[in-house]
Amino acid sequence: MISTLTERSHLIDTDQLSKQEMEELFERAEFWRTHPERWQRAFPGRFVANLFFEPSTRTRISFEVAEKKLGMETLHLDGERSSTVKGETMEDTLKTLAAIGVEVVVVRHQGVGRLASMAEIDTGVSLINAGEGHGGHPTQALLDLYTLQQHFGRLAGLTVVIAGDLRHSRVARSNLWALRTFGARVILSGPESMRDLSMEENAIYLPFDEAIKQADAVMMLRVQLERHEENLFTSADAYRTAYGLTRERMEQMPTHGIIMHPAPVNRDVEIASELVEHPRSKIFKQMENGVWIRMAVLERALLGRG
Repeated sequence: MISTLTERSHLIDTDQLSKQEMEELFERAEFWRTHPERWQRAFPGRFVANLFFEPSTRTRISFEVAEKKLGMETLHLDGERSSTVKGETMEDTLKTLAAIGVEVVVVRHQGVGRLASMAEIDTGVSLINAGEGHGGHPTQALLDLYTLQQHFGRLAGLTVVIAGDLRHSRVARSNLWALRTFGARVILSGPESMRDLSMEENAIYLPFDEAIKQADAVMMLRVQLERHEENLFTSADAYRTAYGLTRERMEQMPTHGIIMHPAPVNRDVEIASELVEHPRSKIFKQMENGVWIRMAVLERALLGRG
């Protein structure tokens, strides 16, 4: 059973997790994956609220499936229809949810640092970051590492290339911190206009064609078009030719190298459509593993409040 974490039941980002804590989450994810007979009996009558201020399909549905598999009672709150639009603070929203019996709140929003601030206040609920602007996305990073561990049997010593829109990616940041904690080597790559110098303080940057030749795994990032104010490339074809993962580039990878992507995928932009379902692609395995990781994270949030 995962250890009780009374002071750290929130999940704000991977830089707040130790290697042991992440290993425990992987172990519990594997437990839930392999013990379907235990699902519905896990947490009946326990309430969780999903509070999404930003559009989401995969993350939201993945959390919902995880919650239902655990037998939890799930409440769905659309941020645009919540009382925050009337001027209610997030702190008061969380305290209201706690007062009516909610124990865990899963939050996605556009800001950065807001959840960390809320975690310092005793609102009565455990917070799970489901994606915070360009700040962090811890459950995505955890499911990515879990997928890597499943495939390679280890994380230490792997070379992982994170490529694409680094400047606007919350996924890249959470993965960088987690991979470094396990002793993996991270290489950053992508267009000059999308580089992030703060990330490069902790990982080297290489041109894409050079980086992929060293990759045990290439983690392609979605181009965050909605977060760009400027026009960064002339066409999808132009981006794919210069920075996308094409079949020709995949063939430059080590033969054991795998392809990853947090999705949604802009097919034929950051990755050739034919590679999305390629045998070396783990994209849909990542989606599947997201459910098991989020079951483990929800369990941690509940037990950590002991």
